[in-house]
Order: sequence, then structure tokens, then C-alpha cells
Amino acid sequence: MTKTQILFETTEGSFKAELFTDEMPITCGNMVDLVERKFYDGLYIHRIAPNFCVQFGCPYALNPHVMYGTLDEDAGQGSGPPDTTFLSCSGKEHTRDEYGNIEDELVEGLSNEEGTLSMANSGDPDTGGSQFFINTKDNRHLDWWNGSSESAHPVFGKIVEGYEIIKKIEGVEISAEQPVNPIKMISVTIEKE
Repeated sequence: MTKTQILFETTEGSFKAELFTDEMPITCGNMVDLVERKFYDGLYIHRIAPNFCVQFGCPYALNPHVMYGTLDEDAGQGSGPPDTTFLSCSGKEHTRDEYGNIEDELVEGLSNEEGTLSMANSGDPDTGGSQFFINTKDNRHLDWWNGSSESAHPVFGKIVEGYEIIKKIEGVEISAEQPVNPIKMISVTIEKE
């Protein structure tokens, strides 16, 4: 079986995640497409919530001084490229909506455990796009199937190398959940084993 992994190279170091392509073919296909488009290259990590998550993927986080949360709420933070198509990992074509969002892919049992990758969204259904977060502790309260969260945050991968870099990033000085010293995503690449 082929494993799809993503290598993230940041100004703080590198880490690698394995995608759950069999369980989450749409969400993982979206991620693979964005990586192949180099969508994430050059973005800055825009949210660090200690004892919760490290989040990035906001297309407006290209400038470390104009970060997520400082823009107009109608600007579309969190979205991928609008009205674009991609192939799911099962080979089916999907189209992002006019805001760059994809349909929710909800699989019971994939929990928001420490070290997992989870789709960020506005809290409404089908509003995930390009943003995701890495759980830095067990956040099972975000699991849609247990009734403790009003929103659904689909888990689609896990960190398999370099988790210490995530913990290092989580520990940097922050102001309003944003790193005081910007952390850049230098490159994001796909690796298949």
C-alpha cells in the first residue's frame, strides 16, 4: 500500500505528516492538490493556541504583519482557490465552491488526538478549505460524533516525524495567538512511499 506523506519545511525546522487517504479521500485529495499547486509555500503560521493547536493555511498569511484576524471577516479567510477542481485520493473529481471550500468528510472514529491534522472551518458545515490545525493535545471535544462540539473538524492525517518541531512552535512567544516572531512555511512537498 502506498503511503502519502507531506514534508513541511519551516523557519523553525521540518516535520512530516502521513495522510489518511483511504479514510478521507476528499479531504486528503484537497490537501494534495493544494500542495502540488504550491499554495502553502511562503505562508506564515497565523495561529498558535498553547495546549490546543498550531494552525496555518490562510491564504492571507503571506505577509507576517497582516495576519489572520486583522482582515475583514468577509475577505474569505481559510479558503482555498475558489471554483477549482481536484481529484480525491479515490480518483473522483471534486470542485471547491466560490469561497474555496470543500464538502465535509465525516468519518466516525478518527479523533482529534494529539499530533493529528484536522480541518479548520468557520463552524458551519462545508466551510473547510485550505486551513488546518495540528492538535497539540488530545482535543476529543472537537470530535463531531460525540456531541460535545457544535462544529465538525475532520481529522485527515497525523504527524509521523518531527513532532518536537510542532511543540517548539507551540512554545514560541505569541500575542493574540499569533507568533511575535513570524514563522514561515518555506515549502510543503508530497512524498509517496
